[in-house]
Amino acid sequence: MARMTAARAAVEILKREGVTNAFGVPGAAINPFYRALEEGGGIDHTLARHVEGASHMAEGYTRTEAGNIGVCIGTSGPAGTDMITGLYSAIGDSIPILCITGQAPTNVLHKEDFQAVDIASIAKPVTKMAVTVLEAAQVPGVFQQAFHLMRSARPGPVLIDLPIDVQLTEIEFDPETYQPLPVYKPAASRAQVEKAIGLLLDSERPLIVAGGGVINADACELLVEFAELTGTPVVPTLMGWGILPDDHELNAGMVGLQTSHRYGNATFLESDFVLGIGNRWANRHTGYKMDVYRKDRTFVHVDVEPTQIGKIFAPDYGIASDAKAALELFVEVAKELKAAGRLPDRGEWIARGQEHRATLLRRTHFDDIPMKPQRVYEEMNKAFGPETRYVSTIGLSQIAGAQMLHVYKPRHWINCGQAGPLGWTIPAALGVATADPDAQVVALSGDYDFQFMIEELAVGAQHRIPYVHVLVNNSYLGLIRQAQLGLGINFQVNLEFENINSPELGVYGVDHVKVAEGLGCKAIRVTDPNELGAAFEQAKKLAQEYRVPVVVEAILERVTNISMSRTADISDVTEFEEIATEPWHAPSAIKTLKA
Repeated sequence: MARMTAARAAVEILKREGVTNAFGVPGAAINPFYRALEEGGGIDHTLARHVEGASHMAEGYTRTEAGNIGVCIGTSGPAGTDMITGLYSAIGDSIPILCITGQAPTNVLHKEDFQAVDIASIAKPVTKMAVTVLEAAQVPGVFQQAFHLMRSARPGPVLIDLPIDVQLTEIEFDPETYQPLPVYKPAASRAQVEKAIGLLLDSERPLIVAGGGVINADACELLVEFAELTGTPVVPTLMGWGILPDDHELNAGMVGLQTSHRYGNATFLESDFVLGIGNRWANRHTGYKMDVYRKDRTFVHVDVEPTQIGKIFAPDYGIASDAKAALELFVEVAKELKAAGRLPDRGEWIARGQEHRATLLRRTHFDDIPMKPQRVYEEMNKAFGPETRYVSTIGLSQIAGAQMLHVYKPRHWINCGQAGPLGWTIPAALGVATADPDAQVVALSGDYDFQFMIEELAVGAQHRIPYVHVLVNNSYLGLIRQAQLGLGINFQVNLEFENINSPELGVYGVDHVKVAEGLGCKAIRVTDPNELGAAFEQAKKLAQEYRVPVVVEAILERVTNISMSRTADISDVTEFEEIATEPWHAPSAIKTLKA
């Protein structure tokens, strides 16, 4: 039997579980694991500038390709505590990442040793498993169980805490005979699917609400096939955006309080049946007026996690199943019904949704200087094609982007949905670009999100990770300012100041171009909306030439209110800006406006 340190055994297991990349920051208590990483080879490591950044890089890496599991590494404290936000983000969106922390020696854990913290207890609420391994011989089994848990049922993160003496202890371990544990996924039965389809057939105006669980299960093609067989329009959630192309005739648009389309909400409110698959009825989708969301509709909910069913509201019928396993049966039954001539013609209902799509549009074309944000997204639609992988987290920039950008493929809108931490976008984009180095990766941030973890741009410069970062700058906490309207305040949300080193900025404060360049990246500032297209083209070329992140900063008007509900009611969304009334008002829309 081979003998090796427990740290080396852990590295060998990572490789055999398919890990090829890791993100982290070394420290004294995790250095034995880093030595094992170097000696073992086979895993590329990206050195982050902040350990929270490493956790978000791991998230971006996981979210990019089916089967990926991002790994982030640091000491237990303070690195482990820094990574808690990444773990929270991952569990909220059902994203498997593995956090490995290095702990003080086991014999001093009770003595308040330097940087010793009970990270497992801290991490338990935001992980599927968090454990401090006290016996070196348990390390292989704990890592094996970690990958089993991350992949099984509802995916999610795990934290493994390794005291330094445990890492250094030699154990008996044979990597050549190591086998991953079988993954557990609940599966729907034929009878359950037949009942659900029966309810769908009884309806006149059905919809499918497709969530991130469909993407996690790698089941997007099956969902589109089922929708096409049955003629059922699809509402993607924010986490499910890209399951079917935006220009597909069955794409009904997104629904909700904020990241929604006028036509999506209108179509949903006319529906009488909703089949939710791999979604969790998030409040930004449903709103808080559940009587509006549920009114006169029959609901079927399919989710991999049984306790999700009924958590927000009781559906008329629930099925605990992995989305792929369920959709395989949904397609099978639908094909049989079609062959028997038992599927109704939904042409009129589909046409109704597409009519909404051609008439209920928001205006994007404005020539104002300082520019309106809507114009930025219009120009992004023109500059970045259907292969683009967008990355964004939270704020008015993300909300407006979700209302106006176009996504055509799964995993091409990579978004932190539940947690929404500021600062997520830069490191997540670096993780995405690491996972798919040939992709056109475009990140989208407001100025505050951008500033939260701006130091991670240096990671892109050091490791030659190119992507384009669109920064919309109004020198305001725009979403929080808009949320304060109902309270009648505008307090502690303005970021403007006159920068003594960059007087040409006026009150826009931080010189993002200088900072980006100082961190080894390229940057372009745009003040005229008519110059955005050229700037995006230049940014793409610079990213390819220099292999670094390229920032395109768009200087916006200070205040723009983005469409959203002020009453938490999806039937009552306020359109603060002009809506489109002429075709040229929304020239990059999927459908040309019917005036």
